[in-house]
Amino acid sequence: MSSTRPGSQCRICCPAGWAARTPPSCLTTFAALPPHYCVTHCCRWVSLLCAGGWSALNWALGEFKGEEAPNQNRSRSRSRAGYYMGMCFAASEKQLYSPGQAPEAWQLFLLLAVILPLVSCTLIYYWSWDRWTRHPLAQTLALYALPQSGWQAVASSINTEFRRIDKFATGAPGARVIVTDTWVMKVTTYRVHVAQQQDVHLTVTESRQHDLSPDSNLPVQLLTIRVASTSPGTQPFDIRLNSSEYGELCEKLHAPIRSAANVVIRQSLGDLFLETFASLVEVNPAYSVPSNQELEACIGCMQTRASVKLVKTCQEPAVGECQQCYCRPMWCLTCMGKWFASRQDPQRPDTWLASRVPCPTCRARFCILDVCCVR
Repeated sequence: MSSTRPGSQCRICCPAGWAARTPPSCLTTFAALPPHYCVTHCCRWVSLLCAGGWSALNWALGEFKGEEAPNQNRSRSRSRAGYYMGMCFAASEKQLYSPGQAPEAWQLFLLLAVILPLVSCTLIYYWSWDRWTRHPLAQTLALYALPQSGWQAVASSINTEFRRIDKFATGAPGARVIVTDTWVMKVTTYRVHVAQQQDVHLTVTESRQHDLSPDSNLPVQLLTIRVASTSPGTQPFDIRLNSSEYGELCEKLHAPIRSAANVVIRQSLGDLFLETFASLVEVNPAYSVPSNQELEACIGCMQTRASVKLVKTCQEPAVGECQQCYCRPMWCLTCMGKWFASRQDPQRPDTWLASRVPCPTCRARFCILDVCCVR
């Protein structure tokens, strides 16, 4: 494919000056240049691609959390440098290859392209002193280190707890909230906030109601929780989460969460159903465990003992859709309620209480009237 041929006009700078922009013979067969454009605009197009390529490459490689800001500034500087070098060939009349003769605006542009990577490299070199102890994240972790250990021991403890499957994690990638057995963390694009559970005070400061959720067509309430640590030198930070995840967060935290006077936390549809499910099961006839049978831990949560047994009490044994379950007590009331709710249609909550679901173990169908507490 050839670029602008003698006798044709550039589609960008047309109609003025096409004859002066006729490309030299060495560029007439450059396959990447779009047709019917003068060499100046083709070179500018290529320089923009080069600058964008540097940005994409450095963005892909600069994923180390502790150095994101310097890496990003460095990639932008490389983009500016690549653009400047491309314009040296595309706009030769501006004499950009000789910075002393270039216009003042281009001199400033070149100065920024050189200074920013130097500043970034200097900052990274300063952070790397004494095994990265000057890094902001290392200084934050050092506040929780014991006198005989350093920030590396705290980082190792966080990594160990983060690998566990029982951690609480929520939020978008740019504002991730992670709660482990010992730590409360908020990971943003350029910073990691860390607080120890035993030293924090949590307060719900704001709640916002939205008519639609990005994940479903149901309303959603977003809560803002202020995390303030009593340790000296630590700054408070805010975390945001869906009100439907509030109960799970409370279970993971050791300290209670206080609420501001004007904040009302609305329970999710699942939480409301679990409360109603528990109240209805308490009214059902109780099941007496044989003396020779010992209750084991709930196979759903493994935290509490099994507390419910499925016994058909809604109708006679051979009548209706419900079936007799012969499984021994293996589930707690909360896990059985969550199982019952998980089998429902989220778009039709009015049918939940009257529906029938299969037993999680033997698949015998049952209703709420067949769930009996163990005595």
